[in-house]
Amino acid sequence: MFYVLAVVVIGSALFVAGSKNLVRSIFMFFITLFGLAGLYVLCMADFIAVTQIVIYVGGVLVLILFAFMLSGKENLELVQKQESKFISLGKVLALLLAILFFVVMVNVLYKADADHLQWIQTAQHNFTALRTHDSTVENIGINLMTRYLLPFEAISILLMMALVGAAHLARKERTDA
Repeated sequence: MFYVLAVVVIGSALFVAGSKNLVRSIFMFFITLFGLAGLYVLCMADFIAVTQIVIYVGGVLVLILFAFMLSGKENLELVQKQESKFISLGKVLALLLAILFFVVMVNVLYKADADHLQWIQTAQHNFTALRTHDSTVENIGINLMTRYLLPFEAISILLMMALVGAAHLARKERTDA
């Protein structure tokens, strides 16, 4: 079940990234976020799954939908006309920036050696008695700040990008000057 759900999440995320139809992208983003919540449930992270649904599906996606509804049709048509080129300078720069970001991330992960950091070893040593089915807030906080710190930060960056994108879509520019 985990692998089926992972394929659905990856497929819908790729559709969101590659689709030119904004309405379909928003609905596929909805499927992506719900699929991630399902993956969290299968990994026995119930609190994170509920948080995923409440914050991301309930908050971010609704914000994106409102931004889409508030944006004028002429703005959307203008964006589609500008994206008619297959290769443009902006796309090449974005690809180079993404590759550079990926290289930096791999370098940081390679050099970090997170298993041997003192504060992580101390936290793991102090809480070895906690079992996987314990879902106390203290256990969740320790896991978020030790074992799951990188995914937690990546999700927060995704949330920030979603908010900036929604604000950009909702911004109305006057064309009649």
